[in-house]
Amino acid sequence: MAFYPMNYELSQKFYFEAAHTLHREIDAEGSRRIHGHTYHAQVFVRGTPDPVTRMLVDLGFLRREIERVRDLLDHRFLDEIPELGPATIESLCAFIFRHISAAVPNVTKVRIERSASGDACELSIA
Repeated sequence: MAFYPMNYELSQKFYFEAAHTLHREIDAEGSRRIHGHTYHAQVFVRGTPDPVTRMLVDLGFLRREIERVRDLLDHRFLDEIPELGPATIESLCAFIFRHISAAVPNVTKVRIERSASGDACELSIA
């Protein structure tokens, strides 16, 4: 069977529950109170599969690295994670991207959604 080195994009979804506070001008009082969200995240990897394994990335390896990051965030008070900075959805995208891309090559995008509020953020380097 012929191998055609095309560009592929794989993704893996995960979720975590976390609490935080924010300092905002609008809804300042409500945002300063501790509140929580269910975050749905998705990590994207793009590239050409290895010609021998025919895999862009071993999904077991990607899942393991995602689980490591999930353990840092799930059921945590995000304000207590110094590396995160202000616990915004943008900061979470960058945090997840930094951690996953340090171990997994070709990570190009991280998307986070808070479905209950309709909020979403996408960090893309492609």
